[in-house]
Amino acid sequence: MTTEMTYRQSSIAGASPIGLMIVLFDTLAGDLRRAAAALHRNDIETRCRELNHAALVLGRLESWVDLENGGDSARDLARLYAHLRAKMLEAAGKKSAALLEAQIDLILEVRSAWQLLDSSPSPEPAAQGAAATAQAGAAYRRAPEAAADRVPFSLSA
Repeated sequence: MTTEMTYRQSSIAGASPIGLMIVLFDTLAGDLRRAAAALHRNDIETRCRELNHAALVLGRLESWVDLENGGDSARDLARLYAHLRAKMLEAAGKKSAALLEAQIDLILEVRSAWQLLDSSPSPEPAAQGAAATAQAGAAYRRAPEAAADRVPFSLSA
């Protein structure tokens, strides 16, 4: 087992629910970073493997969105995830590392909102989750490219 895998497993084992979100955002950003690098090298196999894994991670994030109880913030997160999925597909089709790199910036901005909330004390996990969702949704709304590409989206179980 590599040092990175050991570190990842220990990070996950003791993580809060928001901490798990942060790990998934880190994983998603890393997948897209490696896919963009593969595009620069014209390494089709690595690009496909990394984008496929990113799609699985994104699917896990999407499955955690509670559209019934999450309000506007949950809808913003669902739109963010739909936007990321669409841009990943577009980048694969156009073979555009730049498109993937732009999504990494957006992912890291939303990740930082989750990280701020994970490090601040909150008496109730539900309140902390609602606040994180609101901040993440706000980060998505501030992203100019993402705002231009908003589409209606609903998650299916």
